Amino acid sequence: MAKKTPRPVRTLLVFGLTIVVLYGLAALGQTWKPRLGLDLEGGTRITLSAVPQGGAITQTKLKQAAAIVDARVNGSGVSEAEVSTQGDRNIIVEIPGKNASSLVDSVKRTAQLRFRIVAGQPQPGTPPPSSSANPSPSASPSANPSGKAKAKKTPQVGKGSATPKPRPAPFADPTPTPTAAASPSAPAKPSQQPTQQPQVTAKGASVDDPLAWAQNPGAEWLQKFAAYTCPTNTKAAPPVEDAADQPLITCDDNGAKFLLSKAVIEGTQLASASYGIPQGGVGFAVNLKLKSDARKPFGEITTALQANGGLFAIVLDGKVISYAGVSQPILDGNAQITGDFSESQARSLANSLKYGALPLKFDTTTETVGPSLAGNQLSAGIYAGVIGLAIVMLYCLLYYRGLGLVVIASLVIAAVITYGTVLVLSKTANFTLTLPGIAGLIVAVGITADSFIVYFERIRDEMRDGKSMRVAVETGWARARNTCLAADAVSILAAVVLYIFAIGVVRGFAFTLGVSTLIDIAVFFFFTKPVMTLLARRKFFNSGSRLSGLSRETLGVDEVPESARLAGGRV
Repeated sequence: MAKKTPRPVRTLLVFGLTIVVLYGLAALGQTWKPRLGLDLEGGTRITLSAVPQGGAITQTKLKQAAAIVDARVNGSGVSEAEVSTQGDRNIIVEIPGKNASSLVDSVKRTAQLRFRIVAGQPQPGTPPPSSSANPSPSASPSANPSGKAKAKKTPQVGKGSATPKPRPAPFADPTPTPTAAASPSAPAKPSQQPTQQPQVTAKGASVDDPLAWAQNPGAEWLQKFAAYTCPTNTKAAPPVEDAADQPLITCDDNGAKFLLSKAVIEGTQLASASYGIPQGGVGFAVNLKLKSDARKPFGEITTALQANGGLFAIVLDGKVISYAGVSQPILDGNAQITGDFSESQARSLANSLKYGALPLKFDTTTETVGPSLAGNQLSAGIYAGVIGLAIVMLYCLLYYRGLGLVVIASLVIAAVITYGTVLVLSKTANFTLTLPGIAGLIVAVGITADSFIVYFERIRDEMRDGKSMRVAVETGWARARNTCLAADAVSILAAVVLYIFAIGVVRGFAFTLGVSTLIDIAVFFFFTKPVMTLLARRKFFNSGSRLSGLSRETLGVDEVPESARLAGGRV
């Protein structure tokens, strides 16, 4: 088989086009500055203080809670948020950056995640506007408090397409008082409702039987529900008391209020949660997997709700984050919530379900902190990197002379690619650059220089044996690349192991070290080698000029070997 002829110009053009595409992606992010860590730019510090609530505050529970919080803030990228325990009841969370509101909200979700049965239907949480000074107590408020809620259908839980049962009708008024008449109203399409209203007695069913209670909560709870008003400013509102063994009246983000049974499934009984587009589906869905101890009760509940058209709600921090009907019973613990979800809504719900349950209740305090190292340490780190890079370049120029220009050009290209990669990762993977991360980039400069040294020395060895530069560049490459790949593989393996087992900003060092090593391989294969192939065709290098770095004096050769003269080669 004929040996392939190197095409360095085409390789360099493709490589240059790749760099252009990389910076095109960075331009789409509309930012040319990487995200900096808490030590370089400042950010937010959140202190979670465990509150005694029926059980002892143990170090095991505290560490478990810290692990869940860490998964929340670092689960979707390399955000470099630091989570640590302090003393016997505090968790400290430090989130870099000025615009970390979504991560702050995730940390503050400290209450237990619970599944509850909806009694009746969600209702508007604020009284509807009326032109009458004395509105009729029988007037039915809209079943959809906002335009968004009105346009969306109720999500369904099941495993495939199935026709859900009708929703439950509103409760009949057990007393002739005007307050009770303002309780849950009839929906817009009465033809889809059961023909009989749930029978409500004054006392109601026992709260310890959630299914029965949801059908008959009693006059007292209905009157409380009718009188309840959702707060207009949810951020300033006091937290809702969420006791697992008691019914709950609360709201969601759309301003709808819910009358809910006692908790039927705890968040700690949820094994996993994910989101995606089901096979054969057209919209996003959230997939749930329950632990073995929750499968039987959840199966009984979904069977009953599917039969009577009832709903269940998912409550986090005393607030409804989602509610759904049941299209078919879930008997094996694997459920799927489908509805009009966008990708961000499905991802948010899955993350809330996956990282929602903490083993302790916490009080939170938030403070903004300034950069602790930006003034001196960042400048020192940058100066160290620049000085180190300058020393490497100067050494290569003095030792390799003309070939040193190849080293400088390769390092510049590597720096350009590294910066573009950091910009793209900052936007797509929430990558945050910290001082240890900068250290990883500086260490990678030495790894890149090692590759050049191995290759250049291999070329010089081949030329000492009498080969011309053209031949030496190709034969030296065949022997040097395996050595360079082996060395880079060791660096990548070390970075991967360090990233897996390390915590905090040390993972940032491992991440940047691994990325920089991969960039070194790309530059070495697709820039350095093609450039050397082109230079081998130039008289300045292949004639053995003193400034080329390949002269007889530099190579330590006094005269042309006999084998070279017979072969017609030149040194």
